[in-house]
Amino acid sequence: MSSSAEGPSGRGTARWRPGVRLCLDWGRARIGVAACDPDGVLAYPVATVRNDDDVMVSIRALVAEYEPLEIVMGLPTDLRGDRAGVAARAMRKNARRVNSETNLPVRMLDERLTTVTAAQRLAATGKDARARRPIIDQAAAVAILEQAIDMEKRSGTAPGEVIDRA
Repeated sequence: MSSSAEGPSGRGTARWRPGVRLCLDWGRARIGVAACDPDGVLAYPVATVRNDDDVMVSIRALVAEYEPLEIVMGLPTDLRGDRAGVAARAMRKNARRVNSETNLPVRMLDERLTTVTAAQRLAATGKDARARRPIIDQAAAVAILEQAIDMEKRSGTAPGEVIDRA
């Protein structure tokens, strides 16, 4: 059985690599975590993890629970598309650490405007700013993961910049 589906024209559509993905929206104080089902139908919020000395313990526990194919992380990119700034370099360092600690590939995707998108989605639910604060990072992780899923399903190619020591 092929992992490629037949489209309306009878031609195969792009391939999706089946498997759960975890997404980390890495912030100074908190890390929003999202996951998707193995078929990439639904991305959903999982947790908000404190970015403290025990952060890798928390991430390894989530990896053990969800058994993801890979981890997706946002890559800070300015509005001109520059991915070489201080924030991007710091995020690549975090991604290398996650890769080293989990032995999973980390795919880094442009995270421009994902927090804005997440804030707009949460505002549309009617929650006030105080109620949104604890879950905004999870919502941003969902937005990044949805972008990764859409890109892979459209192109048939795993998206983003990969960090993998293997």
